[in-house]
Amino acid sequence: MPGKTLPTFTSAEVESHNTAKSCYVTLGRKVFDITPFVEDHPGGGDLVLEYAGKDVREILEDEVSHRHTDSAYEILDDYHIGFLSAGPGSKNPQANGNAKDTQVDGSEDGPVYATTGMSREEDLSVETDYSRDYQTHKFLDLNKPLLLQLWNSGFSKEFYLEQIHRPRHYKGGESAPLFGNFLEPLSKTAWYVVPIMWLPPVTYGTIVGLSGLGNASIAAAYWVGGLFLWTLIEYLMHRFLFHIDKYLPDNRVGLTLHFLLHGIHHYLPMDKYRLVMPPTLFIVLAAPFWKLAHAVFFYNWYAALTVYCGGVFGYICYDMTHYFLHHRNLPSYYKSLKKYHLQHHFADFDNGFGVTSRFWDRMFGTEILTPPPKALKTQ
Repeated sequence: MPGKTLPTFTSAEVESHNTAKSCYVTLGRKVFDITPFVEDHPGGGDLVLEYAGKDVREILEDEVSHRHTDSAYEILDDYHIGFLSAGPGSKNPQANGNAKDTQVDGSEDGPVYATTGMSREEDLSVETDYSRDYQTHKFLDLNKPLLLQLWNSGFSKEFYLEQIHRPRHYKGGESAPLFGNFLEPLSKTAWYVVPIMWLPPVTYGTIVGLSGLGNASIAAAYWVGGLFLWTLIEYLMHRFLFHIDKYLPDNRVGLTLHFLLHGIHHYLPMDKYRLVMPPTLFIVLAAPFWKLAHAVFFYNWYAALTVYCGGVFGYICYDMTHYFLHHRNLPSYYKSLKKYHLQHHFADFDNGFGVTSRFWDRMFGTEILTPPPKALKTQ
């Protein structure tokens, strides 16, 4: 859910809070008010005040003095109050999604979104340190098959949603193991499978529809109408089915189904083999629309067929567009669309549901407005 915007502080503002009565420190670009903790520090408050108004990364990781444990970072996160402003005068260029994560650099790209831990699209392709990620977040271990981990985890819905919207990136452009057995290939679909499998029946269906209607102009109107309807279906499915977060059952069946349907895509958004819909899933989702088309256009079977073919062609365009937005350099229009869609992943997953266009986002008030970001996410 969208949260309030955390404030930003200049370096000078942070440095001014350097007493026991008001003690701020930074770690990367995150700002912490640790005033309540000064006297509780196991080593004494004087050791803390030495770093008041300063960045504490070096001392936290100092092997000679005392390398701090994960618990220290978790305690520090409790005192998170905002971010160090990026730009001239900012002395701490590194941005972090959580206290110990060092992968995100948002120094030139504005504030970090606390829910995703990212600030720009390039962050989506920064390789995740699997062991460190698991140690820090206690979610899924990317070294092991994911599905059984999730099924046996006992995660709450709140924790699960928090974690899948904090993107990770698997090494070398490979796919993270989902099943870890002979079922693994069934979970992967190369982008070119979509046009190879579905363009021939769409072409054939369109020809049959044209011959049955007997008028090219009428057939074209039905076909384009189906294409236009797909853009609405695309939006509604993405918003109300794929992002059913609010109404998701808080049990392992609901979480696992959500993960397989769309959660894994937000968890690993740059996985090129899980970006388009597997043929079996498409058939399951498309079958009701075949029935719907023939129910609406009951008066003419060929009209229903033609509308349906236009819609399926729209789906083909959608899946190919989705893949290319993640993995290809594109012409100017698509560069803008790519930036928009990737903002849905790293900045604002509660908005920006259109993939092939922003039209329905604008119509329904869910367009991601940048700059500035629509809302910073908070944990």
